[in-house]
Amino acid sequence: MSTRLNLFSFKGNIRILHTTWFAFFISFMVWFNHAPLMSIIREVFNLTNQEVSVLLILNVALTIPARIIVGMLVDSYGPRRLFSGILIVSGFLCLFFAWAQTFQQLALARFLLGFVGAGFVVGIRMIGEWFPAKQTGVAQGIYGGWGNFGSAGAAMLLPGLALWFGGDDGWRYAVTTTAVLAIVYGVVYYFSVTDTPQGSTYFKPKKVGGMEVSTKADLALYLIMSMPIYGALALLAWKLSPSGMGWISSELTIGAYVAVSAVYLYQAMHIVRVNKDVLTKETPEMFRYQFRQVALLDLGYMVTFGSELALVSMLPLLYIDMFGLSPITAGLLAGIYPVMNLIARPGGGLMSDKFGRKRTLVVLFTGITISFFVLGQVTEEWAITTMVCATIVCGLFAKGASGAVYAMVPLIQRRMTGQIAGMVGAYGNVGGLVFLTVLSFVSPQIFFMVIGGTAGVVLLLMLIFLREPSGQTAEVLEDGTVELIDVT
Repeated sequence: MSTRLNLFSFKGNIRILHTTWFAFFISFMVWFNHAPLMSIIREVFNLTNQEVSVLLILNVALTIPARIIVGMLVDSYGPRRLFSGILIVSGFLCLFFAWAQTFQQLALARFLLGFVGAGFVVGIRMIGEWFPAKQTGVAQGIYGGWGNFGSAGAAMLLPGLALWFGGDDGWRYAVTTTAVLAIVYGVVYYFSVTDTPQGSTYFKPKKVGGMEVSTKADLALYLIMSMPIYGALALLAWKLSPSGMGWISSELTIGAYVAVSAVYLYQAMHIVRVNKDVLTKETPEMFRYQFRQVALLDLGYMVTFGSELALVSMLPLLYIDMFGLSPITAGLLAGIYPVMNLIARPGGGLMSDKFGRKRTLVVLFTGITISFFVLGQVTEEWAITTMVCATIVCGLFAKGASGAVYAMVPLIQRRMTGQIAGMVGAYGNVGGLVFLTVLSFVSPQIFFMVIGGTAGVVLLLMLIFLREPSGQTAEVLEDGTVELIDVT
């Protein structure tokens, strides 16, 4: 089967692709609709720089656990209901933010809106259901790359929209517009799609509460790989503590640490309960998969999307501080980096379909490693064009690799695609938080070198342990018969 897609069609799986990437586009627009309006919001509420930083941190805090939870829910209830529900609920949360009257209300709204970032996970399962293995890479790349452009869409449209509405409440009406769009499209999406093509079965996990694994070693690795997700939440608490930004008290910080630890232990208990059978008996060969494949994709996305989140946050200031550019020029040049998602992510998915999953990831991670080490040599003597070109090269490799990671996610175990996508996506946010924390302690050059070094380690692990998906995976139908699904 050809990997070519007729994107001008609006029938069959192409219709599902277009309606779903646009749902993701709207969810990202709602998630980041505050960023281009922050200077106005800061003035209206007379916010301090610390309060602005708190809003930015709270906006991504809930996304990390939300992607895990939404991954479980989508596998059980289907992407149609989940994506519609996320859009509608986030629309009403967005209205709460738009008409907030105090900083505390703004902070609570931004924290709750972090949940809309989990919408990404839902579309991964939807696209995985509608496209065969030969086309899943490019389809997932288009979904992720074009949908991700929602944040850039917000940056381009909302300031002008706020100006058009005018007055002190212009920004509120602009944000309200995105809220209404999310609510309306949530309803439209529900009545426009189905979870699977006609005649196909939507496979659900046998147990709820955690991913099913195949061996005792995989269970141990699953528990270990879950730790950084909760560690990132503890890191967020530290950043808000007296040792960081000083926004919460020492007592509240300790309480947050205790709460995060308790949630991890609770989740670990569920994981063990879901997989208690592997402690006493072997999983049949046809139903086995290697959890290390999931772990490697976790680490891969931590580098690719994590570096994207970090660079989007730090590039404007780097251009201003190191090269003396104006804020407007710096913002325009930094904006080139996320815009590349439109071509790089689908390109990485297409490469994965044509040349193989492992080979593509190895090539792209080699590029990430080298390009970030080169970027680590930047000085004030560099021409600004050289710097911009270097970030473009980094972006092409990193965003292409993001597409390649999610080209492989749906091929591991169909009934758990949502949970796998959720864990991989959560690691992307973990990477962004960790890299930005590193940046707060070191120079930009060391920051770039850290990303390059991390990519090099992940590259080595992929060379040794990553396995190319091949053959078929097995799922059990409701009548007990086994259906084989091609992953080659």
